[in-house]
Amino acid sequence: MEVTRLFDLLPHYAKYFPKEDAVCGKENGVWVRYSTKDYIEKVNYISYGLMQLGIKKGDRIASISNNRPEWNFLDMAIQQLGAIHVSIYPTISESEYKYILHHADVKMIFVAGWELLRKIENVIAEMPQLQDMVYTFRNLRGYRHLNEIIELGVANPCPQYLEEIKSSISPDDVVTLIYTSGTTGNPKGVMLTHSNILNNVKAVVPIIPATPQSRVVSYLPLCHAYERMLIYAWHYVGVSIYYAENLAKIVDNIQEIKPDIFTTVPRLLEKVYDKILATGRKLKGIKHRIFFWAVNIANEYDFNSSKLYRRKLRIARKLVFNQWKAALGGNLKVVVSGGAAIQERINRIFWAMEVPVLEGYGLTETSPVIAVSNFFKNGVKFGTVGPILPGIEAKISEDGEIITRGKCVMKGYYNDEEQTKAAIDEDGWFHTGDIGEFTAEGQLKITGRKKEMFKTAMGKYVVPTILEAKFCEEPLIDNIMIVGENRKFAGALIVPNFADLRSWCSNKHIAYTTNEEMIQHPAVKDKFKRVVEYYNKQFGEAEQVKRYFLVDYEWSIQTGELTPTLKLKRNFIQNKYKDKIEKLFS
Repeated sequence: MEVTRLFDLLPHYAKYFPKEDAVCGKENGVWVRYSTKDYIEKVNYISYGLMQLGIKKGDRIASISNNRPEWNFLDMAIQQLGAIHVSIYPTISESEYKYILHHADVKMIFVAGWELLRKIENVIAEMPQLQDMVYTFRNLRGYRHLNEIIELGVANPCPQYLEEIKSSISPDDVVTLIYTSGTTGNPKGVMLTHSNILNNVKAVVPIIPATPQSRVVSYLPLCHAYERMLIYAWHYVGVSIYYAENLAKIVDNIQEIKPDIFTTVPRLLEKVYDKILATGRKLKGIKHRIFFWAVNIANEYDFNSSKLYRRKLRIARKLVFNQWKAALGGNLKVVVSGGAAIQERINRIFWAMEVPVLEGYGLTETSPVIAVSNFFKNGVKFGTVGPILPGIEAKISEDGEIITRGKCVMKGYYNDEEQTKAAIDEDGWFHTGDIGEFTAEGQLKITGRKKEMFKTAMGKYVVPTILEAKFCEEPLIDNIMIVGENRKFAGALIVPNFADLRSWCSNKHIAYTTNEEMIQHPAVKDKFKRVVEYYNKQFGEAEQVKRYFLVDYEWSIQTGELTPTLKLKRNFIQNKYKDKIEKLFS
């Protein structure tokens, strides 16, 4: 059967890939596997139950949850009724929940558990229409549970009426509102249609080596357009989906499941790499020398290497890299990475250990992938995000901005015609806000963010993302933000990698009691001075970091400096460190 709406994936799945582990999650330490048949039954019962509760086409239903099979059941059930799924990040602030729930005029809400309920209790109190329409995925006292809707559906099946509703839904109907995490201002509600997302699904499927026998471990939030689109892609080709328990358990889950595919953001790959290096530093004698010889071999990895290099690589794989691959389950055939640029050294080391990384680029507004590396001719080049996806147009505008158009471009921003017109011009080109260029072979290279570029008081342009990516190659640096708009020079806020820094301090016999005391130690300050000088040499005089400030804690989503997709919230950081930044330039 033809798949033209996202919920068409279910009968397609049942016909071609019936299996016992379509979607799986861990409950109380045990993997719970749902078969294709279980999946479809639960979806239909939830649809029947929602119909009994008065949900109609166009109603907005919100979910706030971590990844779990119930998310999929709810998502498909909402779609079958022509309602709109407003899937919200579980890590945002109360004020952002309040804005989104009001702006989308949400009629019903599903929440994972107590922690998230507490974050929205005050918001719900202000929205009378939600008082009796809050349901949970965990059975919590005082709240209705998803199982109640399933039981309602079991008691009141109406398959013929459901089929009538499904047949009235067009591929061009809005299926979801995804509110952009946004590094500035209020989040915008991106309206995506069935057609938008399915065009992206069908374009990426030929690129990824996935079969019905493949397993994928999923940990990126399902409310993220990138992970969500890929989940539909796994449905399309019958891949078994296993949801990781949480970020802390992800390596354990990977070793249990031994996945063939893993989707991620560069930040996690960087953490894995840092842990690998930290392990190597603890080795002694010949083992230490072999380990870092292999790391140096990986740093030189390229696709057109000499016979001598390939011989060295085989030895490095046998002695070192195969152990690293085994720690990632041993079966990984591909890692798909998006959300930000990967450091080249990270990319090279994964390819060297025979875990190829395909890097992609896109935005929520483009459903989301615009370009992605692939295994075809000229498909991969380090430092680029690969060729443009088939069926999508992309070009560089006169001012260097990447613009794109095609069936994957959003319908618009919900209740915001002005912002929609600003983003999509009269000829249908969506303006990404990113600056880039094409290589001679046709790969797209992202060189910066249009709004994040700044000019110093000396009239020189600085692209902070390029500097930040380079400085973050340093193991002792966890995060960095470059500042200096209309100033005489560029400065920086530097967040040390405290795990590595503690290890370095231990080796140097440096005593301290707090992070603040540690970063104020003369030896630590001298070390960072040398690190900054080393990376400054790779940039022109106008771009070099002249002064910097060491931050005494790790930036995170919870502390507010990072978006749910782990990008810097520049405005937030600028305001939070206003006095420190002023001091840098005083």
